[in-house]
Amino acid sequence: MKQIRIPAKIENLEEVLDFVNAQLEQLDCPMKIQTQLDIAVEEIFVNIAHYAYPENDGEAYILLEFTEEPISVRITFIDNGKPYDPLAREDPDVTLSAEERQIGGLGIYMVKKSMDAVNYEYKNGQNILTIQRNIE
Repeated sequence: MKQIRIPAKIENLEEVLDFVNAQLEQLDCPMKIQTQLDIAVEEIFVNIAHYAYPENDGEAYILLEFTEEPISVRITFIDNGKPYDPLAREDPDVTLSAEERQIGGLGIYMVKKSMDAVNYEYKNGQNILTIQRNIE
C-alpha cells in the first residue's frame, strides 16, 4: 500500500495525480484505465479541496493499493471535513440537455459509471470514499 497526506488545496492536484500515476505505471496499467482513474481522482480530490473544509484548511489522505483477484487498483480518499456522502445524491438525468439539467452531480456520476466499485462511509469523524477499478 502506498499513501500520501497532502493539504486539500486545488494547487496540489498535480502532485496527487503524479502520485497515483507513478503507482499505475508500476502495474503497467492500460492507458484507457489510467485515464479513467485520473478523471475520478481529479473529481474526488477537487471536491474535497472545494467543500470539505469551508472555514479552514485541512488535509486529504490518499491510500492506493492493488488487489490480485481480480487485478485491480483501490484508491481511498480520507478527510476530516464536514460529513458528505456524494453517492447519496440522485444521479443526473443525462437524457436532458445541459440547459435543462440541474447543476452539479455530473462528476461523481462519471466516477460511478467508470469504476467497478465506489463506496462511502463516515466513520470516526472522517469521510472515507473508496474507488476500485479492475485492471484486467
